[in-house]
Amino acid sequence: MTDTNTRAKRAAIILTPAAEQRIAGLMAKAPDGAIGVKLSTPRRGCSGLAYSVDYVTEEAKFDEKIETPGGIFYVDSASVLYLIGSIMDWQEDDFTAGFVFNNPNATGACGCGESFTV
Repeated sequence: MTDTNTRAKRAAIILTPAAEQRIAGLMAKAPDGAIGVKLSTPRRGCSGLAYSVDYVTEEAKFDEKIETPGGIFYVDSASVLYLIGSIMDWQEDDFTAGFVFNNPNATGACGCGESFTV
């Protein structure tokens, strides 16, 4: 019997196919011991918070875990509230490459785009 009150859990952040492909590329050349890639929002920059993506070697109990075709993507538990509903993309052009975030919770950003405010 299926419980009709049970809904599938939605991820706090949506990854575009380009972001998933980049995660797969990172995991293909990950250092020994890396189990995935983790997004966090440390305090830095002019506006207060910045996006940081790094390899992770162990799973933290309350981190959000998103399984992608190329590897596991984690969202730091302390950052989830700042990121709910965000879309993470990977963009490249002739001069720059990096993850880009469309964050509906951000109320402002610094001029250089390095940090944001909620």
